Amino acid sequence: MRIAYFDCFGGISGDMALGALLDAGANASILDRVLAVLGLEEEVSITRTRVERGHLGALLVGVGAGEGSARSLPELERLVREAAELPDRVRSSTLAALDRIGSAEAQVHGLPRDQIHLHELGGADTLVDLVGTFWLLEQLGVEEVYASPLPMAHGFGREFPHPAPATARLLADAGAVLVPSDAGFEQVTPTGAALLSVLARFERPAFRARQVGYGAGARNVPGNALRVWLGDLLEVPDTTTADTVTVIETNLDDLAPIFLPALIEDLMAAGALDVSVATAQMKKGRNGQLITILAPPDRADDLARQLLRSTPTLGVRITEARRLLAERRLIEVETELGRATVKLKLIDGVIVEANPEYEDCRRIARESGRDLREVMRLVTAAAGPTQPPLERP
Repeated sequence: MRIAYFDCFGGISGDMALGALLDAGANASILDRVLAVLGLEEEVSITRTRVERGHLGALLVGVGAGEGSARSLPELERLVREAAELPDRVRSSTLAALDRIGSAEAQVHGLPRDQIHLHELGGADTLVDLVGTFWLLEQLGVEEVYASPLPMAHGFGREFPHPAPATARLLADAGAVLVPSDAGFEQVTPTGAALLSVLARFERPAFRARQVGYGAGARNVPGNALRVWLGDLLEVPDTTTADTVTVIETNLDDLAPIFLPALIEDLMAAGALDVSVATAQMKKGRNGQLITILAPPDRADDLARQLLRSTPTLGVRITEARRLLAERRLIEVETELGRATVKLKLIDGVIVEANPEYEDCRRIARESGRDLREVMRLVTAAAGPTQPPLERP
């Protein structure tokens, strides 16, 4: 299955999406067809320029609309419905995006949908961004679209903090994943949010990369670009599962090591999936610790607050991470010294690792008077392919 992965490290806008898809190999003549099919050749002009954003080369697409190009939402929808040569998927996707824009604006302003004013989204250029992106994806044969987390910039626009109210509503309705950004300017535009709300699943799949393209944002700032990967979706084996965890970290140089075992125990009891402590070299040459917690997303805030309360740290770092899990299975095996539990790791249904349970082996070693290492070797051998495992009841 051909997929597109929108890597929105610098955000996303309609122009950036067009540029990235063209840079990845889409046919540029599609944009001329968009203008002709919509009857906008006299109102809208399209330019394509190779630019740099820092050390990154990218394609800047400019979609310019003249004065008087503003239209109401029903007028934009009518243009799309009456454009007979539009591919069916492009038409339905564009109408879905316009509907979501209208619904978002109506919720923001508390007005009926037919009474809203689309502000910056009512121009013919917005329609070209939407139709153009959907059509380029169609021409590239893309069947599914995925998207990375989106940067949420600090600072204010004209009246409101970023993102703009309609953008925020669109992203909330789409269940978008947001991460903090220090950019200080709008990185996700309403058009970009509308595109992803219709197109994308906010996750990163396994895929074989075929092409990659970069679309530049209008602001000449390093990193102000969108990267789009095109590739073939790879199926994750049934014996593995993927999920998202929250990583909570902090660096400490003023916590006595005697408190660490209790801290780890308390965090695990509070719902952490794992807690690790690594030695770190801190400022001024002081020795310290890096504490890392893996947490279920719904427990992250509570665990972060517990870490703040239980240690001298003044702040913690919180990020989302995707993990891939091998199949794990607990079995019991019979040895000459008694039964013991073994944890199996399987990939594609094949056992690739067998680890004896330490506490069981320690108990057997005490009871039998045998060396712990010998007991662990015996239990591991008993879990091999010649020994039919006894499933734990």
